[in-house]
Amino acid sequence: MRLAVPDFDKLILAYQKSADLSKILGPLYGRMEIQTQEGERVIYHKTMYNFDSLKAVLEENGFSDVKPYDWRERIHKNYDDHSQAYYPHMDKENGILISLNVEAQKLL
Repeated sequence: MRLAVPDFDKLILAYQKSADLSKILGPLYGRMEIQTQEGERVIYHKTMYNFDSLKAVLEENGFSDVKPYDWRERIHKNYDDHSQAYYPHMDKENGILISLNVEAQKLL
């Protein structure tokens, strides 16, 4: 399984760099506007994680081999999804990756 969720530790870095709270409120509180085929839509999440807290939740639920993944090395690298969320927006060369990209396995 692969997950891409806002990374609390990286959001703190983005805030420290910008000193502008409005730059991280969307990912922090879970309100993000996205474009869909049907037009603009607002999506939400209900909690925040850093790597250690997400790893603990996954392991408590039977997942193993929990580790970060690099979106550049995955099959979806040419699809701009939230695994490629940066501050400043779309600055993939110099920005801060604010997405916590994690993969894990669960044997049945």
